[in-house]
Amino acid sequence: MENVNLEGNIDVPPQPSPQNLTKRIMSISLSNASAREWFMKTRQSVQPWSEFVNTSKFKIPKTLSPIPKRLVKNIEHFQGNYLFVFLGLVVFCILTSPLLLVAIAACLGACYILSLKNQSQKITILGREVSLTQQYMGVATLSFPLFWLAGAGSVVFWIIGASFFVVIVHASMYLTAEEAEEIELIDMEEVQIV
Repeated sequence: MENVNLEGNIDVPPQPSPQNLTKRIMSISLSNASAREWFMKTRQSVQPWSEFVNTSKFKIPKTLSPIPKRLVKNIEHFQGNYLFVFLGLVVFCILTSPLLLVAIAACLGACYILSLKNQSQKITILGREVSLTQQYMGVATLSFPLFWLAGAGSVVFWIIGASFFVVIVHASMYLTAEEAEEIELIDMEEVQIV
């Protein structure tokens, strides 16, 4: 057997300095370029909330014909705001369902503990090394019954339904810029006639 020299230095990469929560949230790194581009575009397209909830711009259409045009224009215009409404509903559902909150905390806690254990040594089961991804899949599999008992399925469908309802009602009732100009012109003509 040949004697091999294994001397040398190992450089340890520097640990990143802790950032505050908002910087970490705003610097989400997405692996897919198109997803990253969509996220940045949506984040930049958030309209002022005073414009989003401006009650003077809400009008019930007299006929059904303007609704499709309003839907398309308003969903495009307020896409970022609708995303925040959706996220708000998600947070609301999680906070108002204590068992679901416990289930999420247990799942995330287990994943955190696994990541800490994997930093010090690799976990082996029956003599085979288990990767961190496989361990996370195991946690997800074992958490499934807990999420089922917590009613996560009904929460997901409630969030989807409530988001759809809020978006459709807001987008169909909110006047587009063109409609607002037309109404303003009609009002000006009525004032001139009087």
